[in-house]
Formats: sequence, structure tokens, C-alpha cells
Amino acid sequence: MSVTIKSRTVSDVLILDVAGRFDIGEESLRQSVKTFPAEGRQRFLLNLVDVPYIGSWGITQIISAWTSIRSGRGTMGLVAPAKAARDVLQFTKLDTAFAIYSNEAEALQDLAKSSRLC
Repeated sequence: MSVTIKSRTVSDVLILDVAGRFDIGEESLRQSVKTFPAEGRQRFLLNLVDVPYIGSWGITQIISAWTSIRSGRGTMGLVAPAKAARDVLQFTKLDTAFAIYSNEAEALQDLAKSSRLC
């Protein structure tokens, strides 16, 4: 199953709901994020609840998205990565670079208090 991404806005936070596996050649996350900083969007959550596993290509996509968002002075957090995905984030030490939330409500509450995620 290839990755699908749907975007929605809650308050001033753009939430990207990601579903499926990040497979080699999938560039939809990178493409999805590219236009948003130019539109003035600065606060992003990457909802990973429906992503069972993140491979090296998925890590590349997340870092690329983060780089695009940061270049627009934005912030990005990760929501509810599955255990296998969280294990990959821990192994690569990306769990120290990103704010990782258990659920969307927790992330939105934290964003309401702070302007900085990562």
C-alpha cells in the first residue's frame, strides 16, 4: 500500500494525515509540504497514526518536509507513530529532534501554549 496524505486545518495548525507505508520512490510528503510554507503556514503536525512502519525513505521524506517547513520559519511535530515507527525514530535519534505526541489533542494543546515544536 502506498502512502496517502490528506491535509486539514485545526485553528492555525495544518495537520497532515499520513496513511500507509513509506516506500521507495514515494514523494508525496515532500510534494505536499513544499507549497504550504510559501502560503504562510507555519505550524504543522504530521499525523502518523495510520503509518505502520517508517523505512529509510520515509525518514528521508520526514526530514525533507521538516527542512522545507523550517526554511519558512515553521515548526513540525509528529503525532501517534506506531511502535515500529517510533522504534525507527528512536534508533535514528529523530525522537530527540521532533516533538512526538501520543495523540492529536495533546499536540494541539501543547501548540496552544507554545510556538515552538522543533
